Amino acid sequence: MSKGRSEAAAGASGILLKYLQEQNRPYSAQDVFGNLQREHGLGKTAVVKALEQLAQQGKIKEKMYGKQKIYFADQDQFDVVSDADLQGLDAKILALTAKVQSLQQSCRHMEAELKELTSALTTPEMQKEIEELKKECAGYRERLKNIKAATNHVTPEEKEQVYKERQKYHKEWRQRKRMATELSDAILEGYPKSKKQFFEEVGIETDEDHNVKLPDP
Repeated sequence: MSKGRSEAAAGASGILLKYLQEQNRPYSAQDVFGNLQREHGLGKTAVVKALEQLAQQGKIKEKMYGKQKIYFADQDQFDVVSDADLQGLDAKILALTAKVQSLQQSCRHMEAELKELTSALTTPEMQKEIEELKKECAGYRERLKNIKAATNHVTPEEKEQVYKERQKYHKEWRQRKRMATELSDAILEGYPKSKKQFFEEVGIETDEDHNVKLPDP
């Protein structure tokens, strides 16, 4: 092996040994490669060889798990942890977990607030909206002023009179139309031609000819 390759292998072994000791949990060669390749640029072959070399040197432990090998730090190098220390670590984990949850909730609140602020109008946009509303209100006030100043208002009595007259003429229209229909039907019983021809000869124009519909009462 050349000097350059030897130094690269030693560098990879150092990185992997430090990583396994810091994490102190089992990993496959694929896991280690996936976790470190982006940061350190290690190739998969280099990772596999370095792990096997560390295991042969007794610096890490190697076990078969199914069809793959699992690597982890030698536990003998770590101090024995008492039950009290474990309880303390558990308490610390619980406290940190609660802190993480609190921070996550705060982040969600801030994200919601940020979304609300982002969707709100900016100060210039709000000022423009106010000016447009002022102009619109001024237009309504002017129209209201003109309406109040007008002298041709319809009184309730006049409105009632118009409504009564409408009902009267509507009733008369309906009656006359019915009478004309009955009369024409009676004539057509002995008339040799069609109804349309009869109306044309006599000069009768119907509501339908002028697209006029009898309004609702």
